[in-house]
Amino acid sequence: MSHHSTVLGQLLRLIPRHEFCQSAKRHHQGRALRSISRWDQFVALAVGQLTGRSSLRDLVSNLAAQGSKLYHVGARAVSRSSLARVNRDQPAALFQEIFEKLLARAQSVAPKKRFRFQGKLFSLDASFIKLTASVFPWAKYRSTKGAIKLHVGLDHDGYLPAFVAMTDGRSYDVNWARELDLPAGSVVVFDRGFIEYAFFKQLSQKKIRFVTRYRKDLRFTVLERRPVDRSSGVTSDHTIRMQGKRRLVLRRVGYRDPESGRQYYFLTNDFDLPALTIAEIYRERWQIELFFKWIKQNLKIKTFLGTSPNAVLAQIWVALCVYLLLAYLKFLARLQWSMQKILRLLQLNLFERRDLLDLIQPSRPPTATTDPQLSLGISIR
Repeated sequence: MSHHSTVLGQLLRLIPRHEFCQSAKRHHQGRALRSISRWDQFVALAVGQLTGRSSLRDLVSNLAAQGSKLYHVGARAVSRSSLARVNRDQPAALFQEIFEKLLARAQSVAPKKRFRFQGKLFSLDASFIKLTASVFPWAKYRSTKGAIKLHVGLDHDGYLPAFVAMTDGRSYDVNWARELDLPAGSVVVFDRGFIEYAFFKQLSQKKIRFVTRYRKDLRFTVLERRPVDRSSGVTSDHTIRMQGKRRLVLRRVGYRDPESGRQYYFLTNDFDLPALTIAEIYRERWQIELFFKWIKQNLKIKTFLGTSPNAVLAQIWVALCVYLLLAYLKFLARLQWSMQKILRLLQLNLFERRDLLDLIQPSRPPTATTDPQLSLGISIR
C-alpha cells in the first residue's frame, strides 16, 4: 500500500516552501522568532480557515490535538500567546505576497471567460466587513459602527480575485479603482457607485472599455439612434453626449429582462460590441456578488482571531490564499464540483493520510506510486 502525507500536507505543497521562506525574511521585523515561525503562523491560520475555527483558543486546541500530523507540513503546534503576538506584530504583507504568487499560478491554468471578445473581463466592486467599533476602534466609520472595505477586481477567467485591497469603511470605491493597473484592451464592469466622468475619461485614455448602469440623474443629448432587434430584449441603442463640463460621448443601451420584465439602461465607451453583448456583460457582474457571498459564508472573514489592524489583515489575506488553493486544485483536476463541495470534502479529511486526487476524483484509478513525495500528482507551475 502506498504511503501518503495528510491531505493538508499535499494541499500546502502547492506553495513552494523555499519561496515562502524567502518572502518571510523580507517581511520580518523585530527580534528573531523562537517559539513560532511565519510558516507555523500561516499553517495555523490556513487550518483555521479550512476547519472553520471561530476563536484563537479553539484553533490552538485543534492544532494541539493534531500535533503529530503537523510534521508532514513542516509545522508545529503553537501556543495561543505566541500566535496572538505574531498576528499582531509581524507584517501581514507577507501573506499578500503569497496571495499574489498563488494568483499567478491559478491564472495560468484558469478556464477562459465565456465571451469571445479579445481582452480580459474584470468586475469591480467592494464589500463591507462589519466590525464592532468598541472592539476595533481603529475601524470606526460611524458613531457606533466599525467596518473595513474589501475591494476586489474579479478576473472572469476562472473568477479569480485579481486585484484586492482593504481600506477603511469611509473610502470611496472609485478612489481605489483609479489606482488599478488594468491591462489595455480589457473590459471592466461596475455598478453605479463608480460613476464619475473623470474615471470614465481615464479608462478611455488607457484604451480600457467599461460597462456600467445608467443613473437617472445623468443628463445627455442623443446624437445617433441605431436599429435594434427587440426580440433579443434590446430596446434601444443610442450614441449620446453627456451634459456638463466633460461632455463625454458614450453609448447608452436599453434592455428589458424577459424573465422579470424590468427595464435596464447601460453606459459604455464601447461602440463595436453588439448591444445584447453589452447587456450580458453587465449581467456577468453578478459573479463578483457571488464571490463576496461565498467567502463570507465559507471562510472566516467575519469573526477575527485578533483585534489589531495587522491581525485582521493577516486573517483576510490567508483566507484569500485558501480560496486560491481551492481554485487551483479545481482547475488542475478539471473538477465540475462547486468550490463549496471541495471545501467541505477537505474539511472532513484534512488530517487523513490519503491521496488528495483520489479523494476528489473517486472514479480515478488508485495511484500506484510508493514515493510519498510523488503522491500528489499536481505539478507546481
